[in-house]
Amino acid sequence: MSITQNPSVVLSGLSFTWPDGTNVLDSITAAFSNGRTGLLGTNGTGKTTLLRLIAGDMMPTTGTITVTGHVGYLPQHLVLQTTSTVADLLGIRGQLDALRAIESGDADPRHFDALGDAWDVDARARASLDGIGLSNLSFDREVGTLSGGETILTALAGLRLSEDEIVLLDEPTNNLDRQARHDLYDAIREWRGALVVVSHDVTLLDLMDNTAELRTGSLTVFGGNYSAFRQYMEQEQAAAEQALRTAEQKVKTEERQRIDAQTKLARRQRYARTDFENKRKPKMIMNQRKTEAQVSAGKLRGELDEKVDAARREAEQHAERVRRDTRIRIDLPDPHVPAGRRLAELRDGRGRPVVVQGPERIALTGRNGVGKTRLLRSLIYPHDAIDDGVQAVQYTDRIGYLPQRLDHLDDERSILDTVRAAAPQTPPGDLRANLARFLFRSDTAHRRVGDLSGGERFRVALATLLLAEPPNQLLVLDEPTNNLDLRSIDELVSALETYRGGLIVVSHDDAFLARLHIDTWISLDENGLTHERAPHNPQEKQ
Repeated sequence: MSITQNPSVVLSGLSFTWPDGTNVLDSITAAFSNGRTGLLGTNGTGKTTLLRLIAGDMMPTTGTITVTGHVGYLPQHLVLQTTSTVADLLGIRGQLDALRAIESGDADPRHFDALGDAWDVDARARASLDGIGLSNLSFDREVGTLSGGETILTALAGLRLSEDEIVLLDEPTNNLDRQARHDLYDAIREWRGALVVVSHDVTLLDLMDNTAELRTGSLTVFGGNYSAFRQYMEQEQAAAEQALRTAEQKVKTEERQRIDAQTKLARRQRYARTDFENKRKPKMIMNQRKTEAQVSAGKLRGELDEKVDAARREAEQHAERVRRDTRIRIDLPDPHVPAGRRLAELRDGRGRPVVVQGPERIALTGRNGVGKTRLLRSLIYPHDAIDDGVQAVQYTDRIGYLPQRLDHLDDERSILDTVRAAAPQTPPGDLRANLARFLFRSDTAHRRVGDLSGGERFRVALATLLLAEPPNQLLVLDEPTNNLDLRSIDELVSALETYRGGLIVVSHDDAFLARLHIDTWISLDENGLTHERAPHNPQEKQ
């Protein structure tokens, strides 16, 4: 599978190593063509790092990057920029400030230089917001007051407004509700120019023209969408597994034949020694035969050893084609929650509570901006809750919270110190062993949280949640699959299947929710809370 279109981004001998010596990208030579490319890779393989290098946010350790045109970039941590405004997301802050200054009577030439020919910037930006259903947003509204979905869609509108020839999107469907995702899909279908998208959203990845995979520091580009890529890889891996089994059988055969030959050779040598000791033939003849036998035996052993070594080398070559990917391994402790133990209560303005008790599993759904995250935060931080009609009450202090923005982590702390704060009584050796289960091994545990990719940051947040001592009785997850690769989602589902405490989860990922065996579905809209018991079809809810 190959790419024949003219490249818009060319990587030549590109390598990147973090200051702590961690090698992320290794001598990559590849190209992204004009068109839509989905960029795959397990968490921590360097997808975000590669996008930041292409965007010019970082410099490569070695190698070069050549781009044809201007580059627009939608970063993964966009929702953490809480003091930025809608105008910042749209990329018009400088022009808008200049226009407002001019309209207020300030004739400073600097304003005219900043504005240029963009006298209609206000109207064009407003039309761009109208096109994504966000016509009510003020240009001065801060990101911290927007939902995650509103933030992403506004930034995407800004990228379309800038008309960059090359656009990089890092997990753009994170935080988007169902309608917003479909709006994004429509925009992607009509996109012109070069588009590189990092995502775990299979529907989005299937809209791509090409698929690139970043693995063990190397980048491979395939022609075709994700489904075509996956089918190709499944066939290739099946062939590789079969070739490896055949090669391993050949090694066993060669080793067995060597043992048989060596056994026969040893028997002959024993008979020869008996003849020599019994002097059955003249001594000169027997010495000559002994020498010839030793030469012959040495040659035979060399031939047999070479056959075994050749078979082993062939097996090693086939083994390199077979993927043995590392995965998060999570085993949750029992929080000991009785079936009738009340854990939390969710209330709306009409005074109709929904009680969370025992090992109950609740899915909280609703459109972006309706207040799902605000409701969860009122449960976790009751003293900071705003009395706007929708509130929550906690009946246990053992609640683990995974926020949507992952902004509760201290960027200056190391991974090890962050997790140690959640489990201060855990012995250092045990803590390091537990971190290894989350793929943070050796010196990696000393990396700054602020230097991590979105997926790595999520793993740190997940580790603090699941390794807490004593174990949490209630887990509250706000869009938990946002920064997970497809394999890690499988691991999270597997861990939650064995969890015996209560669970409240907000997610727009229908496939993920369907695997959690939800007991109660709660929908939040402008009229308050409504709930129903399972069974339920998540496609019917936002």
